Amino acid sequence: MALHAVENVEEAFGVTREFLTPIDVRRWLKLALVVFFVGSGVSFPTAQFNTSTPSGDVSNGGFPFSLPVDVVTLVIAIVTVGLLLVGLFALIGAIMEFVLIESLRTGEVSLRRHWRQRWRQGLRLFGFRIAIGLPMVALIAGWIALLVVPILTGRGPAVPFTVFLVGIPVVFLISVLYALVAGLTTVFVVPLMIQADSGVLAAWRRLWGSIKTAWKQYLAYVVIAFLLTVAAGIIASIVVGIIAVVLLIPVLIVAAIAHLTVSLSSTIGIVVLVALAILFGLSMLVIWTVAQVPVVTYLRYYALLVLGDIEESFDLLVDRRPSVEKP
Repeated sequence: MALHAVENVEEAFGVTREFLTPIDVRRWLKLALVVFFVGSGVSFPTAQFNTSTPSGDVSNGGFPFSLPVDVVTLVIAIVTVGLLLVGLFALIGAIMEFVLIESLRTGEVSLRRHWRQRWRQGLRLFGFRIAIGLPMVALIAGWIALLVVPILTGRGPAVPFTVFLVGIPVVFLISVLYALVAGLTTVFVVPLMIQADSGVLAAWRRLWGSIKTAWKQYLAYVVIAFLLTVAAGIIASIVVGIIAVVLLIPVLIVAAIAHLTVSLSSTIGIVVLVALAILFGLSMLVIWTVAQVPVVTYLRYYALLVLGDIEESFDLLVDRRPSVEKP
């Protein structure tokens, strides 16, 4: 039995090359914006706060210090704003998943049009990710709390530490299952949602029926896609690292000039160092994001090609495949 995951490794290169060339700066920048939101998974950290007015004495088993109410309030406000920003980033990322697939299947990178067409499905994907992500975060937080809470409260970690060790394989297996569901949702369910204009669960039911029939094909995809992701990540990191070294040279030259002109410990020197650090950081962020464009494009095309070969009715790239099909 031929494995489509193996056959499409090379074909995905051809489709990716056709999509990305000739190089158009405006087109690449739009893709970079999409990749900025979808290129990496976004986790949903949670935090719990137990605040009360400090009373002078600390009861047994409590923290050996107290914080002013205004400091605690400030920390809560900062964390709340941070979580809201993370949630907003994740929401935009969920909608951008559809913008990316629409761009790949149509060959046209139109952010506004694809956003208008698919933002409702993006909201559904966002809700699904929260539904499977929050229990995972709660599980890990509870597992870590078994070790951390007894230490902080001074009750000794002997029994909880044993439970903590026993829970390692359980948490690992559940984490693998979560990663598998989240990954398949991103690369396969989103295209099926676009194809049938459906919700997440309806698309998952279609995919699950195919998985039960051709589970070996999907297993091969998971393994090979993981290896391709690691290899592509290493190559991209090497390229970006080389560029970082090249960009760092003029930064160091400017810093040296500033040191000779004005002391780096002076106000002007500190401002120059901070400005250089911010400029270098932003430059590297842009370069890394642009470097991810061909990586993400290839991996997503690869997934779409495999999906279409496993189940012909799932093919979103009928018009973008090479004219000569494999036998």
